[in-house]
Amino acid sequence: MRGSGFKRAVLGIAAALLLPLGVTMAGTPSATAAFDPGAFDFWVDSPVMGPIKTRIFRAADGNTSRVVYALDGQRATELLNGWENDTNVGNVLSSWNINVVMPVGGESSFYADWAAPSSFFGIPGGGSSAQTGSGATEMFGAGPGKSYRYDWESFLTNQLRWALRDRLGFNPNRNGVFGLSMGGSAALVLAAYHPDQFSYAGSFSGYLNISAPSMREAIRTAMLDAGGYNVDSMAPPWSPQWFHMDPFVFAPTLIGNNTRLWIAAGSGTPMQQDLDIPLGMAADRLIRGAPLEGLALANTRAFQLRMDSLGARNVVYDFPPTGLHAWTNWQDEAYRMIPDMSANIG
Repeated sequence: MRGSGFKRAVLGIAAALLLPLGVTMAGTPSATAAFDPGAFDFWVDSPVMGPIKTRIFRAADGNTSRVVYALDGQRATELLNGWENDTNVGNVLSSWNINVVMPVGGESSFYADWAAPSSFFGIPGGGSSAQTGSGATEMFGAGPGKSYRYDWESFLTNQLRWALRDRLGFNPNRNGVFGLSMGGSAALVLAAYHPDQFSYAGSFSGYLNISAPSMREAIRTAMLDAGGYNVDSMAPPWSPQWFHMDPFVFAPTLIGNNTRLWIAAGSGTPMQQDLDIPLGMAADRLIRGAPLEGLALANTRAFQLRMDSLGARNVVYDFPPTGLHAWTNWQDEAYRMIPDMSANIG
């Protein structure tokens, strides 16, 4: 990056260190679906996390061979996956004759197998489960991943995978997976270490260079803000467990697997949809979404350079001229990705 683009990225990195990664922006796109009666709940037990809800959208033609997992962002709720709550992407994928698997929950989890339940100073969570909006007041509160250890990678690639096969007949191989922000980097983790399950992975505004200077502390700040979670409970610094989660580190594995990748990040400039909302909401979306997307863009460009240096030929990159860290951006990115993904799964 050069000139104003480089300056914008640097300013975005600096500002984003003080802001949460993967926040849900105020306002939603015009195609917002919220709860979709066309989808259904699919409950599967995790031996570590207990019963986990997933929302399923069936392929329009009824096939069971084409399956895609859609991963949420850092403020994932226990009610609905953000792709259902804030976009119509589930229905669009269904119309492409793709079955959609939307795991619900996993706030601040990065869909990883954590080292321990989230705790601070040896004190586990277990107090009030009320969402105060301030991580500082939720550090010792109840919540997912606090009284038990997050075990998301194992759940998605073991218990959920085989339950989908055994109970719905879904093909457990050559699936797709994509996500935004924390879900973007997680999608690449799943594809790297489970290539028989995932032949395609998409990252939108992902953090793909988490071992870069200051990134761990940026994630620490984000996880505190998004539910009061402790990054040290997820993985010790610079441990094998931490590097296991870093796409920049495991890039050679993605190339060796020949996984088809779709890697995208916006510019940090608002789309027209981001401006066609009440002024206060637009200002909030811009103030939060621009620096966060600047950080994601810098991480994604670093990953691109890494892949290029290794001679990768299995990646499509998309860097649109607009796009904040917001559902408006991610919904449109999904639309652009779907034809390529459809050709590389099943």
